[in-house]
Amino acid sequence: MRPGVLVAVLVSASLLTLGAAPGDGSAARPLPARMADTGGGTQLITAVAPDTGSTTGTVTWWDRRGGDGRWVAAGSAPARFGSGGLTEGATRVQGTNTTPTGLYDLPYAFGIEAAPRGTAYPYRPVRQDSWWCQDNASRSYNRWTEPRPADCRAAEAEHLVTYRTQYAYALVVGFNYDRPVRGRGAGIFLHVDGRGATAGCVSVPEDAMRRILRWAEPEERPHLAIGTSGGATAITRY
Repeated sequence: MRPGVLVAVLVSASLLTLGAAPGDGSAARPLPARMADTGGGTQLITAVAPDTGSTTGTVTWWDRRGGDGRWVAAGSAPARFGSGGLTEGATRVQGTNTTPTGLYDLPYAFGIEAAPRGTAYPYRPVRQDSWWCQDNASRSYNRWTEPRPADCRAAEAEHLVTYRTQYAYALVVGFNYDRPVRGRGAGIFLHVDGRGATAGCVSVPEDAMRRILRWAEPEERPHLAIGTSGGATAITRY
């Protein structure tokens, strides 16, 4: 999804108060422990916004410790979401600039820059002929292509190398990926911040993206959960 250029104000990690102690004084469980599903692995990334109209929030990456199974935050960073806010992933409409809520796998990483030292995740280098097809009429809908196929119009595809800032480093988000539904949306990534809100992706500062890539371990099956702090799209639903 083409990163937007709307100006957004970065927020602090205040959303981590989701893990703060409740009013009754009892110790709160970490956010992943309160979620309906975390993907079954021992690593998880959460992306939380205050509400569906928000364009900023917090990304936190977590490890599940083997001894007691407790989730521990490994890092966090301010996040940006779509200029249209957030919406339920199962009913999202392409072209709305909304970030889809839900729980998603992370098929592979990619980038214009070389993978950060220590990266274990599958990492695909962006080349001059690397494209992401978003053309609903193409057989390559919501897929990386090299080169761009004839049935995928350039106006309906991203020439990845032209987004030198945003796609310096990125992770593919498994939204609408395994069995793509036409019109649902294509090219949703976790990537480096651009100049403002995104067109549906989740973005973080460049240093945070490098840290996430060095942290992610394929055998730990990391997933990305996107949601709000409450309401119908509360992250704890996923």
